[in-house]
Amino acid sequence: MNSHLFSSLTVGAQTFSNRIVVSPMCQYSANDGCAADWHRMHLGALAGSGAGLVMVEATAVERAGRITHACLGLYSDANESALAQTIAFCRTAGSAKLGIQLAHSGRKGSCEVPWDGGAKLAANRDPWPTFAPSASGDGSVVACTQADLDRIKQAFVDAAVRAVKVGFDVIEVHAGHGYLLHQFLSPLANRRADQYGGELENRMRFPLDVFEAVRAVVPERIVVGARITGSDWVDGGITVQEAIVFARELATRGCDYVDVTSGGVAPAKIPVGPGYQVPFASEIKKSVGICVRAVGMIVTAQQADDIIASGAVDAVTLARAFIDNPHWPYEAARVLGEELSYPPQYARAEPKLWPGSKLKG
Repeated sequence: MNSHLFSSLTVGAQTFSNRIVVSPMCQYSANDGCAADWHRMHLGALAGSGAGLVMVEATAVERAGRITHACLGLYSDANESALAQTIAFCRTAGSAKLGIQLAHSGRKGSCEVPWDGGAKLAANRDPWPTFAPSASGDGSVVACTQADLDRIKQAFVDAAVRAVKVGFDVIEVHAGHGYLLHQFLSPLANRRADQYGGELENRMRFPLDVFEAVRAVVPERIVVGARITGSDWVDGGITVQEAIVFARELATRGCDYVDVTSGGVAPAKIPVGPGYQVPFASEIKKSVGICVRAVGMIVTAQQADDIIASGAVDAVTLARAFIDNPHWPYEAARVLGEELSYPPQYARAEPKLWPGSKLKG
């Protein structure tokens, strides 16, 4: 083993063949939450990509938790059946471990798909009420009552139970990107004056309640983690110091890892560049004794390997790099002097069997 990127990693009860994770990437291609042919093609290809773990996109725990009408869901028997068929296919298509990200869009829901503009659904487009910690001034967003919070927490639990039945190796609670749990965490979105608002201890209360309830129904053999925010990139928003506190609280509740992202809850000037979010993950890694993953414009094999070699984090999570090249790990292995096991159908393209590999840049 010449690289750090391709070393194995044990998290909780699961061991991953390498430290490359395919990030959850919304596909906006579901039918009332049900996975479609596109998901089978998309996830099947990634399952055979050489990555150690493939995460299914943000999956709504209730209909009102979707971003768009076309978002994946796990709130019905039909959703569960369709996703189970897709995951069963992925198991035949590749050797990657498979995970799912459970999410609720909160006030960012009831929108058109991005390629149709992403605007809020018009009255003739079957919109739905959206829920958040605090109401909007125009009445389009409803502040969660205790009954709403109880319903949503139960929806996360029910979706987690379904995810266990589908057969996932990893279940991730989404508390980033400006969606509902992040909205509770961020003072930019949470203006409540009750036990769920104000100081960080209160703002963490509902996200931690949700995580704890999910962990309680998931067997120990399945890894349970969270995607969290390292910074809102706005004055008065979440800071990395608050993210460290949140990560510590998650760890005490049985969280196996955190995947650290940033932004999404409010407009912000974000200095996007190679590895721009890695410093947040690194700070959390120094302070919290669980696995930490980094995400954010991680593009090249050497960059990814250097991040792992530095000890900054335990694994890297890539998204658009996999859209650009669904076999990114095979290319990374070639660059780093490693050998990955090719499916027999593709073995003729192994560097040792294909002289053309030496002609690539």
